[in-house]
Amino acid sequence: MEAIWGVTKHALTITLFVAVMMLLVDYFNVVTRGRLTLSLRESRWRQYVVASFLAATPGCLGAFMDVSFYVHGMISFGAIVGAMVATSGDEAFVMLALFPDKALVLFVGLFALGIVFAWFVDWLAPKLGIQACEECQLQQVHPARAFEAFSREYLAENFVRISAVRAALLALDVLALVAVLLGWIGPQVWNWKRVTFAALLGISAVIIGSATEHYVQEHIWKHIARKHLWRVFLWSFFAILIVDVGLRMWNLEAFVEKHLMWVLLIAVLVGIVPESGPHLVFVMLFARGLVPLSVLVASSIVQDGHGLLPLLSYSVKDSLRVKLFNLALGLLVGAVMLAAGV
Repeated sequence: MEAIWGVTKHALTITLFVAVMMLLVDYFNVVTRGRLTLSLRESRWRQYVVASFLAATPGCLGAFMDVSFYVHGMISFGAIVGAMVATSGDEAFVMLALFPDKALVLFVGLFALGIVFAWFVDWLAPKLGIQACEECQLQQVHPARAFEAFSREYLAENFVRISAVRAALLALDVLALVAVLLGWIGPQVWNWKRVTFAALLGISAVIIGSATEHYVQEHIWKHIARKHLWRVFLWSFFAILIVDVGLRMWNLEAFVEKHLMWVLLIAVLVGIVPESGPHLVFVMLFARGLVPLSVLVASSIVQDGHGLLPLLSYSVKDSLRVKLFNLALGLLVGAVMLAAGV
């Protein structure tokens, strides 16, 4: 039961953050009359740079944001593939603690590789008949209503005649904020991730309380909550549970150490798993000098921590395509580096 509760808290943390990020991206796009979307859409190279930069930052937060951009039609398929190349997930924090100089070089290299590969995938995708998922149908822009969100008249009406949906969403947001502040979910220590998470929940509470009733009902409740969040939670829960059970039953680190010549292939295959834990094995092996840099690079290219879990809930087909592209790149780069003795 303790293990199940741990998996549940982990899945809840991911789901909450995805919810907040989807809300912020959606709301900002509406309030700015779609200028954020237009800004990214008007330049593919801007998409590549922004998506890869966000993903290259330590942790899964940037990757989650990129997924939010993608499912809202704000970045291309190549850009989300490049983002998943650039991200190292939570392993980035461990790398910075164990070998900070090499880790920074690795992050910069993955960022550059993400940009280049994003361009290549967008060039290749049409030739393979691959199309990006369509923008969410409920992602509509209502300028007048959006800009009236913070008017005193709406604020008074929102709370004097508060709807059941708004009251429930506010209660859940405040409950989540208290849980994060007390360490019940999310990071257990006060660090930038915990502060960021708490701040984002606070901002989302302001949006829920001040937005128009139309926005709360159509965008937050019917679109984000009912259409996306339950899928995000279920995918996250079962993915983490399967990985946790698998690691308890199979000593992966010992197996890798005994079959070092196959370590590159194993690292790439393990990278398919949408979870941070298994990849830490290869980080530790590299820190101890047991595997070469090529193995760590290949693992980092293919794996994306929890970054792909939200996309799995939205489009399994797109998720598999992203993984196939990254798998091919990871094998290629890792094999070349290994052959070069790196």
